[in-house]
Amino acid sequence: MPRYLPRSIGRQGPRAPRRENVCLLAYGSSVNEALAAAEMLERDGVSVTVIDARFCKPLYTTLILSAAKEHPVMISIEEGSMGRFAAHVMQFLALEGLLDGGLKFRPMTLPDRYIEHGAFRDQLAIAGLTAQHIASTALTTLGRAKDAAKFSLSALSGGA
Repeated sequence: MPRYLPRSIGRQGPRAPRRENVCLLAYGSSVNEALAAAEMLERDGVSVTVIDARFCKPLYTTLILSAAKEHPVMISIEEGSMGRFAAHVMQFLALEGLLDGGLKFRPMTLPDRYIEHGAFRDQLAIAGLTAQHIASTALTTLGRAKDAAKFSLSALSGGA
């Protein structure tokens, strides 16, 4: 079962004490896709922590710092453009020296191109922000590209 760490307003939230394979740091409504991706990854033998970042500012540095030290892979997910939440997280991680070692960080944001109006699910698929895309990114980052292919193909067909 994936761990879900919601951010509490106005107080220090939970820490990430166990060593997990992947931390999904989700901002905004992307938390739902991150939770679905975590379930897919757990079925594939990958332990996952999902953090609900909730706010872009102020950045929840205590929890992000703890999670970065406890996970070899951290993926930020947002339905925003480049240079937003992921950029804040990367700047923080870089200033703390956490990108100098073994942490693999991957930002998942809206692509830098126009996306036609349409159904929300279709737009997520076009943007590469579905649960399948997140799971595929996690497995690829872990060095399991062959395993990731099943999620990539699933994302193309719209299935789980």
